[in-house]
Amino acid sequence: MKLSIVIPVYNEVNTLADLLDAVRDVDTGLDREIILIDDGSTDGTRDLLPELAKRYPDVVVELHEINQGKGAALHSGFAKASGDIVLIQDADLEYDPQDYPRLLAPILQGRADVVYGSRFLGGGAHRVVYFWHYVGNKFLTMLSNMMTNINLTDMEVCYKVFKRELLQSLALKEKRFGFEVEITAKLARSKAVIYEVPINYYGRSYEEGKKITWKDGFRAIWCIFKYRITD
Repeated sequence: MKLSIVIPVYNEVNTLADLLDAVRDVDTGLDREIILIDDGSTDGTRDLLPELAKRYPDVVVELHEINQGKGAALHSGFAKASGDIVLIQDADLEYDPQDYPRLLAPILQGRADVVYGSRFLGGGAHRVVYFWHYVGNKFLTMLSNMMTNINLTDMEVCYKVFKRELLQSLALKEKRFGFEVEITAKLARSKAVIYEVPINYYGRSYEEGKKITWKDGFRAIWCIFKYRITD
């Protein structure tokens, strides 16, 4: 079996090389491809990408000429994925690739079609950061659960793992952070078997480069209701 690791990248010149080393250090027992989608970075990341692609034969790079959003970068990455399983990895070192075996296990065991990581299940290290982000995440997850009738603990988490055939059957539209809401709603509607597993989380401050803002929270609320009533 083959694992496709899709990494959306935007202005992560200080973390990307370390992140790739961490990803490649994990032994999943699967063949692997790493797909980097640069979404119009302006901080020198684009100059680093050709060097990384030369250094690592399992790395594939695609460039967006202008910034379109995380969802758009993921759409491009999913289209390129050739693995049996597709895993989303952020480029900012907030999430630990050592969690891959735990994330993959329910799919490899034939139990799940999709696996979400969860920062709130317990069992992993969790940096103490912003209280209101925690409240916002819990609220959005609860509202999403009410609309989809599933019982996730962490809908907005980066770590999501899919069987590729299922993922590529979904007509995904959201180009920015509304992606998390849309894909959750469409997976629930598809009757996919979804599991959650606890993960480590090393959150960043805004000074360290965190990008999501309260505006993204309002967009998520709109998307929760939008995808409740439409595809």
